[in-house]
Amino acid sequence: MKTLKRFNIDGFVLAIFGMVILASLLPASGAGADVLDWAVKIAIGLLFLLYGARLSPREALAGFTHWRLHSTVLAATFVLFPLMGLAMAPLAPGVISDDLYKGLLFLCLVPSTVQSSIAFTSIAKGNVAGSIVSASFSNLIGVFLTPLLVLWLMDTSGSGGIHGDAIVEIVLQLLVPFIAGQLLRPVLADFLHRYSAPIKIVDRGSILLVVYAAFSEGMNAHIWSSTSVGQILIVIGLSCAMLALVLGVTAFAGRALGFPWADRIVIIFCGSKKSLASGLPMATVLFAGGSVGLIVLPLMIFHQIQLVVCAMLAPKFAARTDALAAADAR
Repeated sequence: MKTLKRFNIDGFVLAIFGMVILASLLPASGAGADVLDWAVKIAIGLLFLLYGARLSPREALAGFTHWRLHSTVLAATFVLFPLMGLAMAPLAPGVISDDLYKGLLFLCLVPSTVQSSIAFTSIAKGNVAGSIVSASFSNLIGVFLTPLLVLWLMDTSGSGGIHGDAIVEIVLQLLVPFIAGQLLRPVLADFLHRYSAPIKIVDRGSILLVVYAAFSEGMNAHIWSSTSVGQILIVIGLSCAMLALVLGVTAFAGRALGFPWADRIVIIFCGSKKSLASGLPMATVLFAGGSVGLIVLPLMIFHQIQLVVCAMLAPKFAARTDALAAADAR
């Protein structure tokens, strides 16, 4: 650990790369994949139960009523990203294949992540209540808005429409545990105040599980061998450029619009994410044929990059949060 600190290496980032390597060598499959899927669901549910227990009812209510914050996040997710996707249209088919461009555009249309956005906001000591509402609302509205944007901006040969199972899953995995945490707050609040380790373990553990599960699914689908190395490198470069641009724009917007630092963390983390968990099932419904693997490949690449970059940013943001709190206390 001293060696990692000496060279300014975040052990959490190394753990994410470790999950990628582990999934590449030993992807979960068959019964193991089913167990992993349930483990991810349980981890996410526990994460939200702990968030509900840690947040006071006043903080939770403030999160639900902060519509200026949520509107800014939605603008980044469903306006800024689609504009970037459309701006890359001249690259196909000369620089990248049509299917990979469709994948880049599709990733720009899916909603924000939920668990990782909130977990990184928590690690950075930002407005967790606001991030819960922003990320969850983005996912809920994305169930309806993403298919409409896909049908409007893209050519699909699949059948339109999204099943209501996504809404039920969001409610059961996120809302129900959060409400349960609020109800259990009198019992758990003192313990969580004294011992922050459970929150930290679940925060980071849930992200590591998501990384391993997502990469395992990609390995099992053999999507990495469906195109050339050169095309994959181009998609990686474009994904890095998109993430850098949206991180810059969200950071500038949060400052320019006068948001406090805790809310600016929410805008940066929730506004820059794209959900693999929502995007994969949507792609299966909206796109038919063997091209689905290539279409979801950019989303998988972007998903891994955003986790690594945000894992680097969150501890730095937490240090700034502590510094601002110390300055206010003087």
